[in-house]
Amino acid sequence: MKTDFLDSLPVVSIMFSLKTKLMFLFVTELELSLICIPCPDVEVLISCSMDAREKSRSMILESSKDKRVPIFVMMPVDAFTLDASGSPRIRKVKALTVSLKALKLAGVHGIGVEVWWGIVERFSPFDYNWSLYEELFKLISDSGLKLHVALSFHSNIHSSNGKGGVSLPLWILEIGDVNKDIYYRDQHGFSNNDYLTLGVDQVPLLSGRTALQCYEDFMLSFVNKFESFVGSVIEEISIGLGPSGELRYPAHPFGDGRWKFPGIGEFQCYDKYMMEDLKMAACREGKPQWGDRGPQNAGCYNSLPSGVPFFEEGQESFLSDYGCFFLEWYSGRLICHADAILAKAAKILKKCQENEQTSVMLVAKIGGIYWWYQTLSHPAELTAGYYNTALRDGYEPVVSVLSRHGAALHIPCLEMMDSETPPTYLCSPEGLLKQA
Repeated sequence: MKTDFLDSLPVVSIMFSLKTKLMFLFVTELELSLICIPCPDVEVLISCSMDAREKSRSMILESSKDKRVPIFVMMPVDAFTLDASGSPRIRKVKALTVSLKALKLAGVHGIGVEVWWGIVERFSPFDYNWSLYEELFKLISDSGLKLHVALSFHSNIHSSNGKGGVSLPLWILEIGDVNKDIYYRDQHGFSNNDYLTLGVDQVPLLSGRTALQCYEDFMLSFVNKFESFVGSVIEEISIGLGPSGELRYPAHPFGDGRWKFPGIGEFQCYDKYMMEDLKMAACREGKPQWGDRGPQNAGCYNSLPSGVPFFEEGQESFLSDYGCFFLEWYSGRLICHADAILAKAAKILKKCQENEQTSVMLVAKIGGIYWWYQTLSHPAELTAGYYNTALRDGYEPVVSVLSRHGAALHIPCLEMMDSETPPTYLCSPEGLLKQA
């Protein structure tokens, strides 16, 4: 990692995975070691407001210009397991305690912890079991470390390679067994249960609640349980907004065999609830025929942009009246999804801190869709829900929503450079970061 590159960034904090080999000590049972080599898994939080940057008061990583950047190390999901009864527990408490103290001595500022909906509200609605996180947060706090918490409303079963995967709550899966339209669907009818479709945000299908109500109730329960930690030990709270916690559609499903890099992905709007919304939007536009389905000339998951009519210039492309209508609707629904959840999160945190002198940073994460960025249409971004092309800034509306709710923007792939990506795929992680 080059400090001169860090010097140029408005950094709030840097997150390293505990799985990566860097300069941090973790015992061999957790598959970590103390090795000083460059880390390839750097992610950065870029604040949407100057105030947040000015309040960053931690010292950890000193650059050549004496800038202080707090380092957070991500807790691996397999640091805990489920016992025979399905209850979560920390795998090796003593080893973890020693490791946390070693991280503190190494100058680490805090630990990033994913708080899983599928663990806490696992068995039945409103039955919140916070015991795992009560024990874990106490261990971290007693070690003198701070917390960055990610409230995770997704599953990582398909991306965990069978190790420590967490599903959605079991009662959600039971509903999904009967009604698969609570999940995103592609044009072929395929879906996975990694995240609820935003089509059910306002539909009371989940034991009498909408998806937004489930997210809100979970966030409220979390804040009530850990109120004494918020703003003191817990400095940042990231709100999951989609697959992998990112604000995006699952257009590039990893781990189930449908997609591989650098495919353009597929639009994910074919569950019946999103299709109903599309039909209503088309009728309001005076073009009811536009509401029958998504683009039929947009290729498939592993298509390349060349030869795919929707992503080229032409009468039936993304530049057509229909193309503009569909992309406005598709991206707009995603932005409304973020707006609704972040509004609830900001309200809960504001109420929690009314009588407190400390503050906590609210964070939202977007996907780092950098391949085909140097094309006119940016197809991989369009299928993911970012209406970003060479002719249109698709990230300004996202940043505007975050800014309205006082949230910081979490961008992955900070460490990637254009020169390190395959030139054939017209990638530009640097261009994406600069634009966002």
